[in-house]
Amino acid sequence: MTSCISSQEQQWWSLWTKEHDGEAANRLVQQYDYLVSYHVQRISAHLPKSVSKDDVRSLGMLGLYDALKKFDRSRDLKFDTYASFRIRGSIMDGLRKEDWLPRSVRDRAKKIEQTAEKLEQDLQRPATSQEIADMLKLTQEEVEETVKDSLFSNVLSMEEKLKDGKEDHKEGIGYSIPDHHTFSPYESVMKKENYEELANEIEKLNEKEKLVISLFYHEELTLTEIGQVLDLTTSRISQIHAKAIYKLRHSLQDLISV
Repeated sequence: MTSCISSQEQQWWSLWTKEHDGEAANRLVQQYDYLVSYHVQRISAHLPKSVSKDDVRSLGMLGLYDALKKFDRSRDLKFDTYASFRIRGSIMDGLRKEDWLPRSVRDRAKKIEQTAEKLEQDLQRPATSQEIADMLKLTQEEVEETVKDSLFSNVLSMEEKLKDGKEDHKEGIGYSIPDHHTFSPYESVMKKENYEELANEIEKLNEKEKLVISLFYHEELTLTEIGQVLDLTTSRISQIHAKAIYKLRHSLQDLISV
């Protein structure tokens, strides 16, 4: 690690690890503050407007300070890599504990799902977001934003910590379980088929939706950065992203429920 940082930063690290010097800690926090800003921007882009970005940033700063306290400089690991896990994990844990998704949004998401299922049975095809909106007397944007918010809530639930009392392996988000086994032939085939199915459904999106999905998930640009590339507002990019995710979620419903 020391070969990759300036002599000044090495001095800060030395003061912090040997003497727990407060000023050195402040300097290191300032040095790596960009990591917090990066994860706050990425995660906040998917959150409802009711969630304060300042609150998300506070959670990220807690993760950064936790990384400073627990980082072992003798390990062959860059601090920014280690800190990124801690920062993102702290944000996700905080959001989950605070239950940021309002009850009204959860209720609306449930109604949208029920309406989508009913319309699909009646129409013998997946319902569009506009058809669902018309049925519920909502706008298309309200339907798509609600679906996006509920999807992110599901991601938080999937990352829930284990509750069996085992506290080994705490790297990353929640508690990770070491995998000592490779995929079985069946699992490998299923995984490949799932990726192929997802790729096929992405190809069915319109060009702008495909481009936004590619830039966001493959190129890892933020919604704001994508807006700059496409000369569109961040709000418009968010709408396109939400609509694309909505289409993919419904077209892959059988696959997701397996």
